[in-house]
Amino acid sequence: MTTQTETKSFEAEVQQVLSLVVHSLYSQREIFLRELISNASDALDKLRFESLTQSDLMPEGESLGIVLDVDADSKTLTLADNGIGMDREELMENLGRIASSETRRFLEATQDGDAEAAPDLIGQFGVGFYSAFMVADEVNVVSRKAGSEEGWRWSSTGLGEYSIEPAQGAARGTVIQLRLKDVAEGEKDFCQEWTLREIVKRYSDFVEYPIQMEVERTQPKKDEEGEDIEGETETVVETQTLNSMQPLWSRPKEEIEPGEYKDFYQHLTHDWNEPLRTIHFRAEGSHEYTALLYLPKERPMDLFEAESKASRVSLYVRRVLIMRECEELLPPWLRFVRGVVESADLPLNVSRELVQDNPKVGRIRKRLVKKVLDTLDAMLSSERGEYEGFWVAFGALIKEGIYFGDDDGARVSKLCLFQTSRSDGWTTLAEYVERMGKDQDAIHVICGPDRKTLEASPHLEALKARGEEVLLLTDPVDEWMLQRLTEFDGKPLRAVDRGATQEADEDKAEREAKQEESKDLLEALHKALDEHVSEVRFTGRLKDSVAVLVGEEHGMSAHLERMLRSNGREVPVTKRALEINPEHSLVAGLRSLHATDPKSPRLVEFAELLHGQALIAEGSPVVDASRFASLVTQLMVGSVEP
Repeated sequence: MTTQTETKSFEAEVQQVLSLVVHSLYSQREIFLRELISNASDALDKLRFESLTQSDLMPEGESLGIVLDVDADSKTLTLADNGIGMDREELMENLGRIASSETRRFLEATQDGDAEAAPDLIGQFGVGFYSAFMVADEVNVVSRKAGSEEGWRWSSTGLGEYSIEPAQGAARGTVIQLRLKDVAEGEKDFCQEWTLREIVKRYSDFVEYPIQMEVERTQPKKDEEGEDIEGETETVVETQTLNSMQPLWSRPKEEIEPGEYKDFYQHLTHDWNEPLRTIHFRAEGSHEYTALLYLPKERPMDLFEAESKASRVSLYVRRVLIMRECEELLPPWLRFVRGVVESADLPLNVSRELVQDNPKVGRIRKRLVKKVLDTLDAMLSSERGEYEGFWVAFGALIKEGIYFGDDDGARVSKLCLFQTSRSDGWTTLAEYVERMGKDQDAIHVICGPDRKTLEASPHLEALKARGEEVLLLTDPVDEWMLQRLTEFDGKPLRAVDRGATQEADEDKAEREAKQEESKDLLEALHKALDEHVSEVRFTGRLKDSVAVLVGEEHGMSAHLERMLRSNGREVPVTKRALEINPEHSLVAGLRSLHATDPKSPRLVEFAELLHGQALIAEGSPVVDASRFASLVTQLMVGSVEP
């Protein structure tokens, strides 16, 4: 065991965050207390949860709570909890560094000094503890983890270093002592009882553990018989509970103010925004439960990290927290939803395995999903602009629901928004189908890295010429979504870069006749490219471009192959067809060259150039960049020579 004080430096990111918190959020200093109380509440929840299976972590019948203590003479404010506590490693991990791999993006996003954006970003990263340095010159933390006999003291002035040392006699839980800064004129004094009482009432009234503080009261002095002594008073100290401790979700909706919903959301999530939507309902009958769910406005920056939680909804049974992130309450594709569910019927000692097999939990899940989807449907119908903002943040997750097979009755796909070749706005599938021409038999889609690349794709040329619209899919999840979403409202979804092109019978007959006439040329080009393409054929999908690569109707797209390879996956090489435009002047030149000299080496070079050009147009790398550059150079030199 380490017996000496160690001094360590904050990670560079922590120091930057500290500077941002202290300087950008100075006008909102009071929120430090909300953040510290929220952390203490979490620690108490964790202890209560762990003690369900490890009864030795806390004595039976022990009361859990949070205590505030103020010493105006020394200008210190202390907040203590008897929760789970932290050991040495956890103190260093939680208070000395920021583990999120998105921290650097967070810091970059705030380098412009946007103070209004800072609170939202800080909340997303759970760095609320550092808000203590807005009001304190020095912060001391003493903590002992439940089940351990070793206590530790962490201290810092927030100026680049912190110290950590053993703390003899530390009680289980965590004590945070703030040495408060001098109070400037017009600022709140956090040594004042009424100030602390007001902050707790505003932000933390619904915390289910008592937040207590000793307060002085002047009262009439009493004689031995308990009667007031006229004209005499005395000062007494009494412990008062500052919060009502009534969980917000247990109260009737009509009694709850919008501000209370917002405050509980911010307590629950550490998000500084208001929620986008609040869903609060009570189910009664054979199975009674209450749910309070929130849809956030902004996407947390860790939402797509590998370690991100599969669920952010907590399960309570008769006021006791059973699971903080209960994966069985909502499917993974709704992991952006935050909230709590309290059941009156489940057993208190329920395990994760029992939750998975419990039909009551399954019925709760089904109802929660329906409530969320109904809320989104109503927003799409009546608040389109607001819904589009939500879609930008969370649309990729909604589309995961289709891939995971939860699109019964198109309940998910009808909520999806897509970019389209016809405008810069968003469209639903229902709106697209309504705009389809009478001769169009499919919903056209194409996947790619970005809108600009897709709009320039040769695959769209004939469709645009016919006035047919194409959905431009740029989310990585779209490729997997299309494996499940094969039709909507009776119309098949068809990828325009795969399979046969749709064309009138007379156009098809004319193209096939031209292909037969040029059969030897096409075979020569295919022979030159046999290693890379399945065949070379004429196409009806091009108008201006000379060539394009086309995959099998149910094959893997080039875009998906690129994504998989960029993630280190081994993907077998798939040969696709090289389709060339029989009406292009270059093809007429190739016919003439082949007729004159069927074995001309230039045919091979032109075949390689056509293939390379088609790869570049779709965003894929050419097979041999050096060779391709050399051929282009030769072509240019030949065109400028006298």
